[in-house]
Amino acid sequence: MIAEYDKLDAVAMADLVRRKEVKAEELLDEAIARTEARDTVLNAVTTRFFEHAHARIAQGLPDGPLRGVPFLLKDLGVYYAGLPTTNASRLFADFSSPIDSTLAERYVRAGLVIFGKSSLSEFGISATNEPEMFGPCRNPWSLEHTTGGSSGGACAAVAGGIIPSAHAADGGGSIRIPAAHTGLFGLKPTRGRIPLGPHISESWAGMTIHHVVTRSVRDSAVLLDVTQGAAPGDPYCAPPAAASYLDLVGRDPKKLRIAVSLKSFEGVALDAQVRAGVENAAKLCESLGHQVEWVDPVFDDVISDAEYIQCRSDIIHASMYTSLLRRNQQLGREFSGRDLQRVTAMFGEAGKSVTAQQYLNAIQTLQRASRNLGQKFENWDMLLGPVTATPPHKLGEVDMEATDLEAYKAKAREHTGYTSIWNVTGHPGMSVPLHETKEGLPVGVQFVGRFGDEATMFQLAGQLERAAPWDGRRAKAFLQA
Repeated sequence: MIAEYDKLDAVAMADLVRRKEVKAEELLDEAIARTEARDTVLNAVTTRFFEHAHARIAQGLPDGPLRGVPFLLKDLGVYYAGLPTTNASRLFADFSSPIDSTLAERYVRAGLVIFGKSSLSEFGISATNEPEMFGPCRNPWSLEHTTGGSSGGACAAVAGGIIPSAHAADGGGSIRIPAAHTGLFGLKPTRGRIPLGPHISESWAGMTIHHVVTRSVRDSAVLLDVTQGAAPGDPYCAPPAAASYLDLVGRDPKKLRIAVSLKSFEGVALDAQVRAGVENAAKLCESLGHQVEWVDPVFDDVISDAEYIQCRSDIIHASMYTSLLRRNQQLGREFSGRDLQRVTAMFGEAGKSVTAQQYLNAIQTLQRASRNLGQKFENWDMLLGPVTATPPHKLGEVDMEATDLEAYKAKAREHTGYTSIWNVTGHPGMSVPLHETKEGLPVGVQFVGRFGDEATMFQLAGQLERAAPWDGRRAKAFLQA
């Protein structure tokens, strides 16, 4: 047992390995022991390849900045050669890729030791994490509550003390939402910052972006340093980073113009405890010398909120239907109701009726809305608001076996109502764990930055972490397990 394991982030672990005070094998064994002890309760690590990870260490790890640090991949969208990627769906139960994704290659090159895959909702389409294939993932802060989704397994593993950082992905809030519900730092980078190839060119018309969830800001920064940048042939890329993000974390930003808004583009009611978290964060930013003003950004009649919801739905439904058709071709058969959860099947069915004209109209309409909101960022450096409309729901409240798709989506919007718009625009957004409910459940607040400006976001996040440290507010029940 490594006595200080709970106090170590990924940067600190790698430093111990570099100084030969701890071996990579010891860190991996500690992560495995914690998985076996804690995951019977959390259900966060759904695919395990411990022997493969030990073999990788025995072969010799690359001398990257995170050499020897144990790590999990989300079970969706990033392929690790020869090992399962199930998408938490029976339809993909036996699927694996013969080659790594570019992102997996970059994780390996950084020295990370990948030892398993983390849980998610089926195909990542729910903002809670209760797949029928694996069962519900539980929040380390309260086992009756959701982690949020879809990267809930990654967050449960990090918040539960199994590892300090884990891969995650965000198509409508799936990094920021579970980070907010589990007391972690979760940054969704700018569109095009992280490559999706060679298997995927873009996902959900560019709305999906990959990165990580972490306890410390510097872990998120170094992991973006080692993975960012377009790969050859990528359809688009983010503006190149001017400096190491890790170096920027320790530097306070200039005086920022921070707009504060409670506006949801999906028409959801805001819980009073979440509102209090935003108000407290605004006061903290003012105390740090930043200029804070309350705003109410709208689409300026470019589109209505209802049109926004419909256009985004058309893209997601059509994308789901296309994915299912592609899997039919791989299997040489048509999928049946036994292969999918009911909501997933309904998403696919809805996608059948989305015409090419509707799909292109949805993209063009959302791009007009994106330009409109992007212009507003000329007036501020950062936008502060909620991550979700409510604190974590109890498990079972968002049911992927529901029979009424519209009612299901209305309930799900309580999670995505403040996050999905920034997947559409491509702006970077981060959930910062600055608040909790009177019951002691974490509540993150969201900061959205200018397109391509993760540099300022990491400077602000580092400043907030120093001013209001959150590492001491951890799910203590799991620290002794």
